[in-house]
Amino acid sequence: MAGAGVLLASAAGRAFSAGSDEPATTRPAQVLRRKFGRHDFTVSSMVLGGHALRLASDEEALRIVDGALDRGLNFFDNASDYFDGKAEELMGRAIKGRRDKVFLMTKLDTHGRGGRAEIMKFLEGSLQRLGTDHLDLWQLHAVASMDHVKHAFSSGGPLEVMQEAQKRGKVRFIGFTGHTDPDVHLAMLSKGFPFDSCQMPISPIEANSNAFVKRVLPELLKQRIAPLAMKTLGGNGKSVQDGVLTVREAISYALSHPVAAVVSGITSEVQLSENAGVAAAYVPMPEDALIALEERCKAATEANKYQPYRKWGSYRDGDAAAGLV
Repeated sequence: MAGAGVLLASAAGRAFSAGSDEPATTRPAQVLRRKFGRHDFTVSSMVLGGHALRLASDEEALRIVDGALDRGLNFFDNASDYFDGKAEELMGRAIKGRRDKVFLMTKLDTHGRGGRAEIMKFLEGSLQRLGTDHLDLWQLHAVASMDHVKHAFSSGGPLEVMQEAQKRGKVRFIGFTGHTDPDVHLAMLSKGFPFDSCQMPISPIEANSNAFVKRVLPELLKQRIAPLAMKTLGGNGKSVQDGVLTVREAISYALSHPVAAVVSGITSEVQLSENAGVAAAYVPMPEDALIALEERCKAATEANKYQPYRKWGSYRDGDAAAGLV
């Protein structure tokens, strides 16, 4: 069982009650909403992942988007390098005529390189493909090393340009993502930059290794930055396929922490129904249940085959085919 020190360190990351959620609408089976960090508005507690969506056929992807919106799932994710921009193009077609119903997020994929001109080219390309004149959230994608951190804060680098875009009204909020090293996240957070969001892995398998949930989440809460959970099934769904845990356990585990939302990779209407159903019917897991699930997953953590995202460059487009969340 986890020691007292771990419990104290993670207490701030788990003091989240059902009362902190609010129904998106009065209709049944609506995904619950949560506050977006320090800002005075809410978003759906589940995010529709743009990478996995592109793995569906065009026709099914459009039905998934329709079904997501019907369920109150209004937070949509993407990135400029998902399938060379084709994921953004698909999402742009899917939300055409209803952009106002979506809290739209995409990511900047500099990977530690590029200056002002290249970064602005990324932004303009994303806006064009998504069919919009602004992003609700623009996140610096996959910050994976201290060199990436240095580049992020460099003169004329990503964060400076992202703020310029924000001042011009092309971007509402700014965040960053990463899935390799909590120390990198903490370095990003140590600079005093007014991030609005931060995306990171949260799962009972991950909690036994890198432990973003125990090391980074308390700092996000301290700075009132919206935490976004990802890789709750490890990035490839293999943990569910192998019977390590269920989709309900994985999503409920993440939502039982004070995250703003869980990014969910959905490739079919069946997965949408299951994943959004968990978010709609969510009941917080007690502390002892969270610890027990982490304990149960220790062998899976030690097997070192359920966190393919930990090694930079190991993630492939096909890995999401099983329905990553």
